[in-house]
Amino acid sequence: MKLITCIYKNKKYPAVLSADGKEIFPFLVLSEFSGINSINDLIDISTEETLKKIEKAAEKLKGKGIKTEEITLAAPIPEPKQDVICLGINYTEHAKESARYKGIDFEENRQYPVYFSKRVNEALPHMGKIALTGSQTVNLDYEAELAFIVGKDAENVKAENAEDYIFGYTVINDISARDLQARHKQWYAAKSLKGFCPMGPCIVTKDEIPLGTALKITSKVNGELRQNSSTDKMIFDIPYIIEELSSYFCLKAGTVISTGTPSGVGMGFNPPRFLNPGDRVDCEIEKIGNLTTFIE
Repeated sequence: MKLITCIYKNKKYPAVLSADGKEIFPFLVLSEFSGINSINDLIDISTEETLKKIEKAAEKLKGKGIKTEEITLAAPIPEPKQDVICLGINYTEHAKESARYKGIDFEENRQYPVYFSKRVNEALPHMGKIALTGSQTVNLDYEAELAFIVGKDAENVKAENAEDYIFGYTVINDISARDLQARHKQWYAAKSLKGFCPMGPCIVTKDEIPLGTALKITSKVNGELRQNSSTDKMIFDIPYIIEELSSYFCLKAGTVISTGTPSGVGMGFNPPRFLNPGDRVDCEIEKIGNLTTFIE
């Protein structure tokens, strides 16, 4: 099942997207689920049984939904409950290009992952725009990433049980200000400027994508293919991430975790190819969809 948050007649609604992508069914019209006002509300009460009931309720309304051309997409989770948790350099080839850019030695056999957080007051939707004025950053970069959403509180979870704690998957473009990243010698500020977390276009529930499925992941800038990889090339996979992080602290339901980006980002070129006003970035992951961002 694909879930979205949309704007219809100036109001924001969580909704189910039809299988053919042509119509949506707001929770407002799904009988017993009409009190669900956000995807976060749904996550708080969701079980496999609940999600199946929602899917069946939407199927009964097929042909009676709102046409997708009548709505505007918001990010599926417009306001995450907490900072988004991200993995850095979680694909080997990206780790190599990152080391080249920084002028440091490539750490070939890294024992532990790199975690950082990304402040997201409001996630940017599909077709959203980022203003690049030059006053804060001139080295704007893109990073196509698979993100997963935690479905229930997770503490001391073993890798073999990780899938039980996943709600679904989405696409994130981990926009980064490389000059701020270099200035501060860490990533928090450089990843957290306004609009720096495009998310969407939807959330696909976990039953549609079995854990461990290799998904094609790409990014294009103005139609030019830049990143072209597969999620099975992650150094640290999702079960590992859930087991390790949940051993340190409780991963609360609704937590968004972005799993890192493959090679082909702007800083990886020689010379670097950062984003400019007028650019269009398309980040696409198989089975989830395409997330488009414009630079102003």
